[in-house]
Amino acid sequence: MSILKGVGVALVTPFNEDLSVDFDSLTKLVEYNIGNGTNYLVVLGTTAEAATLSDEEKKQVIEHIIKVNNKRLPLVLGIGGNNTLEVKKQIEEADLSAFEAVLSVSPYYNKPNQEGLYQHYKALASTGKNIIIYNVPSRTGQNVEADTTLRLAKEFPNLFMIKEAAPNILQYFDILRKKPEHFSLVSGDDEYTLPVTLAGGNGVISVIGQGYPKEFSTMVQLAFEGKVKEAYEIHNKLVEITRLIFAEGNPCGIKVVLAEKGIIKNYLRLPLVAASEGLSAKIKDEMTKIKG
Repeated sequence: MSILKGVGVALVTPFNEDLSVDFDSLTKLVEYNIGNGTNYLVVLGTTAEAATLSDEEKKQVIEHIIKVNNKRLPLVLGIGGNNTLEVKKQIEEADLSAFEAVLSVSPYYNKPNQEGLYQHYKALASTGKNIIIYNVPSRTGQNVEADTTLRLAKEFPNLFMIKEAAPNILQYFDILRKKPEHFSLVSGDDEYTLPVTLAGGNGVISVIGQGYPKEFSTMVQLAFEGKVKEAYEIHNKLVEITRLIFAEGNPCGIKVVLAEKGIIKNYLRLPLVAASEGLSAKIKDEMTKIKG
C-alpha cells in the first residue's frame, strides 16, 4: 500500500446556507487538491462532519467524489464508530471497489482498555479489508498505546497503517522504531508531519493540507528526499496557520481558509458552529502573511 504515501487530505463537507450539501463546492475542493499535488483523498473522515450527515447524504458524497476524482487519485473511506459489530457490518457491506482502504477511528466515549481496543481492531481485520487504524485520543478519550498498535500490526497484515495523532510524539517514534516492515505510519497531527516523516513516516493525513496542498505536498516530498532545511522552511511558514485552524475545533478553522480562498462557503452543521470573528480575523491575517 505504498500508494498511500505523501499527503492525504481529510476532505471537509461543504454546505450551502440552508445546510444542504454543497456539491459544486465539493467539486472545486477535489479539483483544487488534485491540481496542486495532494497524493490521495480521504472521504467521510471525522473532518467531513460525517456524524452530522444522513446515510443518504453520505452515499451522495461518496458517489460525487468518486465521479469527480475519476480515478486520478487513490481514495480512502472513513468508516468508524463505537459499536464494533456495527462498524464491522458497515465495512463488510460497503462497496469499496473505488477505495484503497478504510480509515477507522478507534472507539470513542466507551473508553475501552487496551485489550478492548485490540479486540475491536481484530474484529475489523476479520473482514479481510485493508484498514488504517486511526488513533486520536483528543477526540476519542482513549489512547491506542504503541504496544497495542504493534501487536495488531504484527498479527493482522491487512491492518497495514496507522494514522497516529497521539499528543506525545515519542509514541510515533516508538511505533516507527519497532514496527514490522509491511506496516506504515502517517501523522494525524499536521504540526508533527515533518519530524514524523523525517523519522520514517509515510507522510500525513492532513486537514491544513487541503487548504495549502502545493506547499504541504512539497514539504513532505522534500522530507522524503532528505532536504531537511528546505522542508523546515515550509513547515515554519505554515506552523502558525496550522495551530490557528484547530484553536476552536475542527473543521471550523479550515473552513475559514477554504472560504477565504473562494473554494467553499463557511457553513457548519450543529453542534459545530463557525469560527468566532476574532479567530477568523487571525486566520485571514496569517493567510495574508503566507501569501506575502
